[in-house]
Amino acid sequence: MSVSFVSGAASVRSRFPLSALAVACGLCSMTALQAAEEHVHELPPSVITAIQQSSPLTVVADPKDARQPVPASDAADYLKTIPGFSAIRSGGSNSDPVLRGLFGSRLLLLTDGGQMIGACPGRMDAPSSYISPETFDLLTVTKGPQTVIWGPGASAGVVRFEREPERFGELGARLHASVLAGSNGRFDQVLDGAVGGEQGYLRVMGNRSHSDDYDNGDGDTIASRWDKWNGDVALGWTPDADTLIELSAGRGDGEARYGGRGMDGTQFKRESLGLRIERSNLGGVLDKVEAKVYYNYADHIMDNFRLRVPDPTSMMAGPMAAQVDRRTLGARLAATWKWEDVELITGVDAQRSEHRQRSSSGGMMGMPYVDADRFPWDKDALMHNYGVFAEATWSLAERDRLISGARLDRASAKDYRQNFSNMMGMSTPNPTAGETRADTLPSGFVRYEHDLSGSPTTVYAGIGHVQRFPDYWELFSAGLNGPTGADNAFDGIKPEKTTQLDIGIQYQDDKLQAWASAYAGQIRDYILFDYRGMSTQADNVDARIMGGELGVAYAFDSNWKADATLAYAWGKNSSDGEALPQMPPLEARLGLTYQRDDWSVGALWRVVDGQGRIAEGRGNVVGQDFADSAGFGVLSLNGAYRVSQQVKLSAGVDNLLDKNYTEHLNLAGDAGFGFPAETRIDEPGRTFWAKVDFDF
Repeated sequence: MSVSFVSGAASVRSRFPLSALAVACGLCSMTALQAAEEHVHELPPSVITAIQQSSPLTVVADPKDARQPVPASDAADYLKTIPGFSAIRSGGSNSDPVLRGLFGSRLLLLTDGGQMIGACPGRMDAPSSYISPETFDLLTVTKGPQTVIWGPGASAGVVRFEREPERFGELGARLHASVLAGSNGRFDQVLDGAVGGEQGYLRVMGNRSHSDDYDNGDGDTIASRWDKWNGDVALGWTPDADTLIELSAGRGDGEARYGGRGMDGTQFKRESLGLRIERSNLGGVLDKVEAKVYYNYADHIMDNFRLRVPDPTSMMAGPMAAQVDRRTLGARLAATWKWEDVELITGVDAQRSEHRQRSSSGGMMGMPYVDADRFPWDKDALMHNYGVFAEATWSLAERDRLISGARLDRASAKDYRQNFSNMMGMSTPNPTAGETRADTLPSGFVRYEHDLSGSPTTVYAGIGHVQRFPDYWELFSAGLNGPTGADNAFDGIKPEKTTQLDIGIQYQDDKLQAWASAYAGQIRDYILFDYRGMSTQADNVDARIMGGELGVAYAFDSNWKADATLAYAWGKNSSDGEALPQMPPLEARLGLTYQRDDWSVGALWRVVDGQGRIAEGRGNVVGQDFADSAGFGVLSLNGAYRVSQQVKLSAGVDNLLDKNYTEHLNLAGDAGFGFPAETRIDEPGRTFWAKVDFDF
């Protein structure tokens, strides 16, 4: 729960493929025939300003809810509203999420149980950039190494965006639609509708998001515009209340201009296929069986001339382009077993991921330009993972629970690169060409939860251990140099080994919701990027991390509500005695809302401390520390009105005082857009937005 305001009124415009639009129109017309009341729900008259933790180390949210700041264009944008999350900013959209200062594959990001992995060697197309939050029904975040059933390597946590299966008691339909308009040409449309009956359903989802370059608080224009769309369809068969077979498919594309990169993203093509089968209430000790198979394909193009003019003073003085793709195939089979006091989930999962690339030629020193699609693909990496897992919840007594899990993974990677190319175009042989490396990696955790007698309070403590195989970016990105004595990063980088203690308390009654969580961890062989030399190097160091989050939401009476959250992360490179780089600073969010009948108004004050604990020139594949950062405070206002049960209107102004500020986790602005060296990308100035939601 949290604080906020809402509104509604309905009008929908969209640029989806004609076939999807025709189906959507059919859904709209059929809603007039819908009589099933279970699909009609009352829209809450609020705008979310803070997302509170719902149970120990778990956050559950509805991605369709209006929220402030301006409703999210991608997954990272949405996750920033959850305490403990931040993002590495590179432009207006497609930031890369960070949880408790941990980044990349340490944070497992799933959509409907599958992974959509980006292809860019610099994570220009981060996995979060392919996700439109409002087309999903449920967001679940598990912080820390406190679950093993969703995949390998999740030392920071697991983020799951999910679409729930449709259930119609009789022939009918339902529809969700929204339109968002705002400053800087922001215009988003979402359409999510379903039609079905007792035996099955058809669901169609689509969205488009657009924005022009924004102005910072000083009125300067920041290169940041984007335009992207997604379309998905799901066909489900429900022969009875306990059986589901669903086939899904989706496509998407877009472009984005980056003020913090030397190239822009001019193609973000996505293709997705999925099949899930579930059978519940089997009647014996074996209670449920579920299976999932998925295929995700990312085809990404980056260049320096379609969305900008090449910088004649840079290393890329003429037009240049690169195309990369990644094909991921995965599967998961799980069974739920139930006894009187124990629930056990067991299963296996597997994933195969192949990466390819090709680049343009010419564009420098007067050579004629030839686009990348004129050249054959070169496969550079093939990665596999096979895992087995078990996780149990044991009710020790009326108020005591023990949750524990273990998994074992066999991970491997094969290096197909024949040569490395330097900045001058010179080629050298790859000493690990054709080699395969593999590791067997155990992970596990145990957590104890206790409900206090006579109080709606839960206390918990858990310890987890995760061993994570290096990801594509750590092994292959840009032909990284590895540790001293290694041929390259592929040859020398070791798997990470994280051991972390999590403790906390959770309280909730009719008026007050309060919680606090803290963690302390030791990371052996933490994978660190070093940019201080002539070429980037990846190395293993030992690290210590600690921090925590807390939140409170209180209803003073039936009208006034307040909420607050606080998050802090700390890290140290214990091998070198330095700060661990790319750590977000202390951050607080304070919200106040007045709600009466069908309308509400409110305020959000976001306060962020400066960050002086840096390791200059070190970081991750996307960002690095290059200077201390200053603190800032941003005030925003919002309001909402529920026109009817089905229609709500919400509006807001972010950064009301038009403050010019930057986030600590950021990229240095690109000189091609006139930024001085090591200048962070400024955030948007005063931003107005309005949103209409329609549900029935």
